[in-house]
Amino acid sequence: MTLGLGADRPIVGMIHLDALPGAPDFDGDRAGIREAMRRDARRLANGGVDAVMVENFGDAPFYADSVPKHTVASMAALVADLRNHLNLPVGVNVLRNDAEAAVSIAAATGASFVRVNVHTGTRAADQGIVTGRAAETVRLRDRLDADVDILADVDVKHSAPVAERPLSEEVADLLERGKADGIVASGAGTGRETDREHLEAVVEARDRIDANVPVFVGSGVTRGTVDNVLGVADGAIVGSDLKEGGEATAPVDEERVRKLVDAAGH
Repeated sequence: MTLGLGADRPIVGMIHLDALPGAPDFDGDRAGIREAMRRDARRLANGGVDAVMVENFGDAPFYADSVPKHTVASMAALVADLRNHLNLPVGVNVLRNDAEAAVSIAAATGASFVRVNVHTGTRAADQGIVTGRAAETVRLRDRLDADVDILADVDVKHSAPVAERPLSEEVADLLERGKADGIVASGAGTGRETDREHLEAVVEARDRIDANVPVFVGSGVTRGTVDNVLGVADGAIVGSDLKEGGEATAPVDEERVRKLVDAAGH
């Protein structure tokens, strides 16, 4: 249950892109964005991660569900460049919730997987009401004949439910009706620890319907907690703790990556 990421209990390292052209914080340096991406990818690979995921983290404030075409073009060019320089599986997440763009970029570049923050159901976030479009996303993947796995969040960070539902129902909907290939459980926000009881409940709900899909932890994993987390989850997506000073916006720190990978038993 590893989505073909080449390891037992895989570690996915985050590449947080600087602000892209058109975003408020874009500084005009397109080449600088590419070089920072390559630097972080190189340090993640040297540190021993099993895969990386590219995200337009610098583009805040985020569009709710449909980013401009120039953002799709920029991300596609960057992911294609990364695929030419990195011998690891690559994932794509287009914030806040543009699954169509993520699948399209992955299909065009040969990326392996995407993360979809709201795949089924509806959440309230700082972008307003965000609604999953699983029907469109899964059909688009089929139309593009893309070998791209969908990692879907349950109770995604930086959001709240519009209506309370049992967690078991949400997980079942993601897997049985949304046809997700994996689940992501996270804490309340970027870098925030994922509650152990919540993680265990997600895994239990997955097991209850006998679904052969992995559960990843999507926030708050550190060198001190990764082994404990991977005693429950099937993999981890790690960003902040792999950066200099543990800051999400800082460059990747290769030594921190090595220590976390070692702590995970890789």
